[in-house]
Amino acid sequence: MAAPREASSDEEEVEHEPRLRNTPEDISLEAAANTIAFHPCQDIIAAGDVDGDVYVYSYSCVEGGNKELWSSGHHLKSCREVSFSHDGHKLYTVSKDKSIHILNVEEGRLVTRFSKAHSSALNSLLVIDEHLFATGDDSGELKVWDLRKGTSIMEAKQHEEYISDIAVDGNKKLLLTTSGDGTMGVFNIKRRRFELLSEPQNGELTAVSLMKRGKKVACGSSEGTIYLFNWDGFGATSDRFALKAESIDCMVPITENIVCTGSTDGVIRAVYILPNRVIGSIGQHVGEPIEQLAQCHNGLFLGSCGHDQKVKFWNISSLRSVIVDDYRKKKKKSGQLKALSSKAFGSGDDFFADLREEPAGLKEEDSVATESDSD
Repeated sequence: MAAPREASSDEEEVEHEPRLRNTPEDISLEAAANTIAFHPCQDIIAAGDVDGDVYVYSYSCVEGGNKELWSSGHHLKSCREVSFSHDGHKLYTVSKDKSIHILNVEEGRLVTRFSKAHSSALNSLLVIDEHLFATGDDSGELKVWDLRKGTSIMEAKQHEEYISDIAVDGNKKLLLTTSGDGTMGVFNIKRRRFELLSEPQNGELTAVSLMKRGKKVACGSSEGTIYLFNWDGFGATSDRFALKAESIDCMVPITENIVCTGSTDGVIRAVYILPNRVIGSIGQHVGEPIEQLAQCHNGLFLGSCGHDQKVKFWNISSLRSVIVDDYRKKKKKSGQLKALSSKAFGSGDDFFADLREEPAGLKEEDSVATESDSD
């Protein structure tokens, strides 16, 4: 009998080489996360939880590659929103304890604190530029802050309920807010004044995204409907699209035409705007509501956090090369969402039924036949 062959050092190296995954592994937290944000240029993600703790991790597709960089427990109550500065050096956090904290990203050191920033619990946050940021609270008050002056430079209370989300146009001139009172607010930060409120919609407005190169504004609602506004017509909706979802609790734009939505039913849906279609499911937090979605700096991954105390990663690279035909044949609907990632429930066999690859060189504005019709 031949003597057993010893493995060479090269073979051992291959054997113990860490496995490369399609997405980073889930990050498990000690409490449910309300909020996540990706670093603007590094593979780093921040999360804030219901206990007021903030965690910053580096993430990797190498198995076991996620690493906690630091954590902060400065907030006394639930951390409601986190956001990186545009240069990635600072992390802004807002809390139910009415405070705003700005932390150094490298080591998690507290740099600036506004301890009683609002008279009510803070709920939303938007970093506008290197000096300005905006915050919204549970009573409907909006404040714009200037770090050079160390105080707020604009305060407005036009909403009757909590401010759920804030967005800004490309010129950094107009702030758009959504509220639990069902309205979208428009505020001019250059002139520091309130412009108008939209007509109230059914249910609470929970999220706002600019789409179609700023020509359209999409708002998610607690009723599971996306409301669309024309940029020059904020008073009334131009279109609406009801998803087969319990709600839209959060929403993030992926391209000029596609948003991803998170719902109370735990499903992350990819939705094409004009023509309005639910493309399919990116993934899910099984049976647990989704609190927030975010897209990483290179557009490869979507991050999600929910009540299951997990931060999950989803590969969304295929979404960028897919468009929706304006015309489609009527067909029998199965009622099941198409799986758009390997981790989404359901079969992906019929993924391309209503979709086609965008031919090389086709401009994005040419990819949809019309932008005036919807289902």
